[in-house]
Amino acid sequence: MIALLPDGLKLAYEEAGSGTPMLLVHGWPHDHTMWSGQLGGLATYARLLAPDLRGVGASTVRGPYTIDQYADDLIGFLDSLGIARAVVCGLSMGGYIAFAMLRRHRDRVRALVLADTRATADTDEARANRAKLIASIEQEGMTALAERQLPSMLASSTIERHPSLVDTVRRMMASVPPEGAIGALRAMAERPDSTPLLDTIDVPTLVVGGAEDTITTPDVLRRMAAVIPNSRVEILEQSGHLSPLERPAAFNHVVGEFLGALLYD
Repeated sequence: MIALLPDGLKLAYEEAGSGTPMLLVHGWPHDHTMWSGQLGGLATYARLLAPDLRGVGASTVRGPYTIDQYADDLIGFLDSLGIARAVVCGLSMGGYIAFAMLRRHRDRVRALVLADTRATADTDEARANRAKLIASIEQEGMTALAERQLPSMLASSTIERHPSLVDTVRRMMASVPPEGAIGALRAMAERPDSTPLLDTIDVPTLVVGGAEDTITTPDVLRRMAAVIPNSRVEILEQSGHLSPLERPAAFNHVVGEFLGALLYD
């Protein structure tokens, strides 16, 4: 499906289920297909909406690429569907976008699921690493980048035991348009620190991630959750940075419980 925004931007998306709207915001360098296990497994709990961000998949490949712009795009996307408020579930870069949505459009966020993400801005070292990744994409393309990123995206147990999933992730990352991938890297490098936002979050919040995530480790997730009022944290074993893909049943279980509790909130 395609949503047309007022500025002419087209966002491709997939939808499943009914009830409370839940926006699934993918990470980098991913697309909406990373949520395939949730579109199938959480449809009894919510109306699931999984868009491709600008520059990705079948969405318009066009700047500007900033975290705030992605957030505003998603508000336009919700507007196009007549949705006033949604549960926002963001993984990694999707979590950065969720924080931006909360900063800029707090009244549109019903609840938060922060998956394998962090509130802090990039360090100088992280920004330098993103610059190296940009150079890699410009010189070698997305296929080489996908191969290089796999070990940091997935748990070692996933890589050893689930070769078909590894191939799915490799193909997903390789298919991201270079312009969109580079734009997202620059957007992440320039994003603000969301740490001051944490203790002001006034909606129910679930923080979830993989026990083997080396990018946003369990300690990072626990420290973040400790500052957010009305939050809980869940760490999923045998999972790396892509917990919804690596452990879909476990991820759906904790998110399903969270969504169920919202009905009585």
